[in-house]
Amino acid sequence: MALKHEVQELRQAADLLVAPLYSLEADRIPRHRLTENELPPDVAYQIVRDELMLDGNARLNVATFVTTWMEPQAEKLMGECLDKNMIDKDEYPQTAALETRCVNILADLWHAPDTSEATGCSTTGSSEAAMLAGLALKRRWRNRRQADGMPSDRPNIVMGSNVQVCWEKFANYWDVEMRLVPMEGDRYHLSPEGAVGRCDENTIAVVAVLGSTFDGSYEPVADICTALDAFEQESGIDVPVHVDGASGGMVAPFLDPDLVWDFRLPRVASINTSGHKYGLVYPGVGWIVWRDVDALPDELIFRVNYLGDTMPTFALNFSRPGAQVAAQYYNFLRLGFEGYRRVHQYARDVATGLSAQLDDLGPFELLTRGDELPVFAFTLKPGVDNYSVFDLSLALRERGWQVPAYTFPENRTDLAALRVVVRRGFTHDMADLLIADVKRQLQRLEKQPEPTHDAKSASSFAH
Repeated sequence: MALKHEVQELRQAADLLVAPLYSLEADRIPRHRLTENELPPDVAYQIVRDELMLDGNARLNVATFVTTWMEPQAEKLMGECLDKNMIDKDEYPQTAALETRCVNILADLWHAPDTSEATGCSTTGSSEAAMLAGLALKRRWRNRRQADGMPSDRPNIVMGSNVQVCWEKFANYWDVEMRLVPMEGDRYHLSPEGAVGRCDENTIAVVAVLGSTFDGSYEPVADICTALDAFEQESGIDVPVHVDGASGGMVAPFLDPDLVWDFRLPRVASINTSGHKYGLVYPGVGWIVWRDVDALPDELIFRVNYLGDTMPTFALNFSRPGAQVAAQYYNFLRLGFEGYRRVHQYARDVATGLSAQLDDLGPFELLTRGDELPVFAFTLKPGVDNYSVFDLSLALRERGWQVPAYTFPENRTDLAALRVVVRRGFTHDMADLLIADVKRQLQRLEKQPEPTHDAKSASSFAH
């Protein structure tokens, strides 16, 4: 059966009445089974287009990290590459060459020891990239344990409770114990002490997140590595670090060049990022880069020859579009280092300016300010008890804004917050419009006697 949204929409009629178009007669077609005959392309297009008008306006969606605007030239290039299959490197050798260039660019950006022999690949997104990284880490750990004659049946992985759901999937799908470090007080992400305290001889890695989805903050990767260095000196246990740079991996190199979080730290074994987030490409493309060739066990790489040539592949799927890879290289070529820096600096300026304006309104308390990722979270001050963050989130939807409201994870489930993600295409002018709508809705909400929505009744948003 198809996976369904938890909040079910009202059941639509089984048949759809087709409006007359030009000289075509109106007719009924089924919604949930194939039609008996063909439809003219204009009719099929109009039906689908009309239904899609009910989707939200992507530019007003400050919940998503995913790119919702690209230049017309990039869109044209992607359109010209829609038929290219990324896996078929024999038929599309130049698309494969662009992928290799992108991996080399990222390896250089993240200070890999030998960028001329960069080891990495594109994926459908950072979730797949994270799972490939996890598989490599698990296999390296298992190989070491078996070589030492030790049991290898109880692997675990350590991370903060603020990680994205892809890590829960990895642990679940590949039978790895997930050791989560809960939030404590005003600490909303992984701490060095918390990470080390959950490591043992069965730990395949510690995952450090460069840009939490909950509040946009960077985890202290260097401090975590230092703590693991001390742990190894005391215990003899070598625990590698994987950096989940889904967002921050394409922000920190440009805006925080002095922040040491990448392959400059010897303990960092691999890094993933989303090309379709702050890599500025439409969904879906992600990237995974390993420190060197030894960090990716060769037995995980399959070599196939039934597409015309022998080609290596390490992925969770096989065929996938090549257009996003071409678009990623376009961005690298088009923007360069300074272009990316300017785009992300503008986003950070919008985020910090918008958070400051919200702070000045009175009822809000900032959890972060948008000065790391251009992302910030805020909650209601103590004493504001006649409306909730969920009430405000739903009120803003009346004007088309999608501002997510959610509760934090374990140990801080008492904390409910709203979050704003500033991406390319979200301008100072749009920030002013959002502030105006917040002010407009507060006038109504402040007259409420009590909150009308909570986490269960407001929406289905979840991390």
